[in-house]
Amino acid sequence: MKFLHIADVHLGCTRYNLPESPRDFFDAWIDVLQKYAVGEAVDFVIMCGDFFHKRNVPPETMNYAVAGLQMLKDAGIPVVSIEGNHDQKYTDSDYSWLRSLANWNLVHLLEPTNIDGKLGYEPWSDDAKRGGFIDIGRARLFGSHWFGAAANWAIPLLTEAIRENRREGAFHLLMLHTDVEGHQTHPIPALSIQALSELKAVTDYVALGHTHMHYEIDNWAFNPGSIEVTNIAEFRETRGAFVVEIGEDNSVTAKHVTDYVYRPFQRLKFDVTPFSEPQEITESVLQMVSRDARTAVEGDPAPIIEITLTGQLGFPNSQLEMKKMRDETQKMTGALHVRVKNHSTPIEYAVAADEDENIGRDQLEKRVVEDLVIRDKRFRTNRQNISEAVIGAKQQALLGDEPEKIAEFISQKLLGSRRENA
Repeated sequence: MKFLHIADVHLGCTRYNLPESPRDFFDAWIDVLQKYAVGEAVDFVIMCGDFFHKRNVPPETMNYAVAGLQMLKDAGIPVVSIEGNHDQKYTDSDYSWLRSLANWNLVHLLEPTNIDGKLGYEPWSDDAKRGGFIDIGRARLFGSHWFGAAANWAIPLLTEAIRENRREGAFHLLMLHTDVEGHQTHPIPALSIQALSELKAVTDYVALGHTHMHYEIDNWAFNPGSIEVTNIAEFRETRGAFVVEIGEDNSVTAKHVTDYVYRPFQRLKFDVTPFSEPQEITESVLQMVSRDARTAVEGDPAPIIEITLTGQLGFPNSQLEMKKMRDETQKMTGALHVRVKNHSTPIEYAVAADEDENIGRDQLEKRVVEDLVIRDKRFRTNRQNISEAVIGAKQQALLGDEPEKIAEFISQKLLGSRRENA
């Protein structure tokens, strides 16, 4: 038995408002399906959340989704999916777009039931086009919700629900959209390794999504990473998909694959501190570009290049030759897009000034909030809990979580803070 494990396709993502971006994500998605689903003749495909980039799906993006899913249907390859945080329905609607795709017989959208706080599973019904688990050959596949900050709470309930619905001799797989402690790119919240390990008793394979980088845990839990780069901060991360073969004894052989079409990215950093004239900075930046920048290769997608100016600037920002640096870089490299960002600041305004410029936005945000928190003497000893409460609440609000869930998260963090000081 063989299957393809993908996650975080993010169809419809637009980077830097470039019209080419949505097509980039479609090209990567289609190439992965052609090479590693149809080409490998897999028995099924699993998609572990964030199939779409946003809940409001534009018509062009839906066309892209249907084109890929119809190709798999024509090849006789069933698709099983769960919802990620980007796929969820609006609060005033009964349907997400993934639910519509399930009603059109293009995916099997798996969701556990939740009755009075108890999670449970019902078998997939072709008539109702709903269910929490589905059997494909020897495999029994279980779905899950997007739990967000409540992931640690949900795992024991999922473990028990799966235990009650195991099939003798089957290969048991759980699809889960969450960050995992020690592997996350978002600072918080993350599922703890201890909680995740509870699932070992009832599963042979945990298929993860949400974190846009590849990792594996104990040849049992697998995260493929996003197919394309959704944010340039991810450009160094390894991403791709898993082609997984299951032995007769339910042994797992997972091959991480990355050979498909995608847009190359590059981030370059330049310290302006030693320079006193704008022209000197421009000339030195272009020398760096000539030496280090990626150039377009005929037949491949042209790169996107971001140049970040750092350090202490010795003259007004307005004198920087930003347009010249951008235009000359584009001529020299043939890049699809060049972005020049000025992150140079006077020392008296520096926050998180000692951080590596290549860290992701989420990590930088965490550091900035911590730096601001410790300026108040009341919070210095609890800066981690306070910072996590601030950032976690913001993330939950942006993801559309219910106010009650956000309030509960803040309460838990503040309670932990008080216990540490007791």
